[in-house]
Amino acid sequence: MNLPDIDCILIGVNSAKTLGRCIDSIQKCDYPLEKLHICYVDGGSTDSSIEIARRYGGVAVVALNPEYPTPGMQRNAGWRNGRAPLVQFLDSDTVLDAAWLSKAVAAMADQKLGASLGMRNEMHPESTVYNWIGNIEWNGPAGPSECFGGDVLVRRSALEKTGGYNETLVGGEDPELSRRIIRAGWNIVRLDAPMTMHDLAMTTVKQYLRRAFRSGYGYAAVRALEARAGSQFWRFDLIKIVVKGGAFLGSLLLSLLLLGLAPSAGVRIFAALLPLAGLTVMLTPRLLKVGKFMSGNNLNKAEAKRYAWHCSIVVLPQLFGILRFQLGRLSGKPLRNKRRNLKTDLSTSAN
Repeated sequence: MNLPDIDCILIGVNSAKTLGRCIDSIQKCDYPLEKLHICYVDGGSTDSSIEIARRYGGVAVVALNPEYPTPGMQRNAGWRNGRAPLVQFLDSDTVLDAAWLSKAVAAMADQKLGASLGMRNEMHPESTVYNWIGNIEWNGPAGPSECFGGDVLVRRSALEKTGGYNETLVGGEDPELSRRIIRAGWNIVRLDAPMTMHDLAMTTVKQYLRRAFRSGYGYAAVRALEARAGSQFWRFDLIKIVVKGGAFLGSLLLSLLLLGLAPSAGVRIFAALLPLAGLTVMLTPRLLKVGKFMSGNNLNKAEAKRYAWHCSIVVLPQLFGILRFQLGRLSGKPLRNKRRNLKTDLSTSAN
């Protein structure tokens, strides 16, 4: 079988701790090494990431130094630097499964497929509850898919026809490109096969809240673009966040306002009960769907309850991300990545 060449595009910022491991996994996979063209695109690292990549023979390095780096900017620079008919995108904090490329290439024999992805799993889901949540949420069911994430095999012709990634997005750039690929006439499939292991390495509440904030911002930014295209993609997701998070935040602010007016005893009681009503809206029906989480995510009862709490409360930081997007639209000052604070993936810092 005449196997096609593949451009393997790795992106990262200050990724010295994980980059070598990622490159090793590509070079040791079961796909013929002479068919693989590895390119590391650096987004302005201040550590030894570029030096590490250059130690590997045959690894091209594209060093960017933008004032406001984005994942889309790096991925575009990578695929445009190559010529192979297929492009495998990877975040530099991942490890490629040895059999993935062979399985994905076989699937891409279907010329209607614009992209194929597999299963991404966390290396250490047991180490923190945040890693455990990430491990649950990376994947969807095998079969036709509405979108892909940062690890995906994409047909070069699909990238060329769509123009590639949106370089202005600081989050949601992968789903946004997915939707344009589908509208251009291709399909996307998720294979029931391991693709990558990922090292989220999330250990603090601050990191969790920041990630949720950025996911909310991404929902809003991508939804705005999809709405212009006449698509319903992420419409329900955005409404759910606004309704649930807004109910709690709005009831809390209204309660404080009423209490500040020194009202009658009856009004004070009403004001005190308002946040409880908002909290009820925010927490239901997720907390009542433990059984669904058990069956749908293969969790035991305790794990399902923990995940239900996450799904219930995460809408609040996501709501603030949505509000930040709207504020940026009004002020002309969108969320931007702070280059000096970035590391490995681009989800850690922004202003």
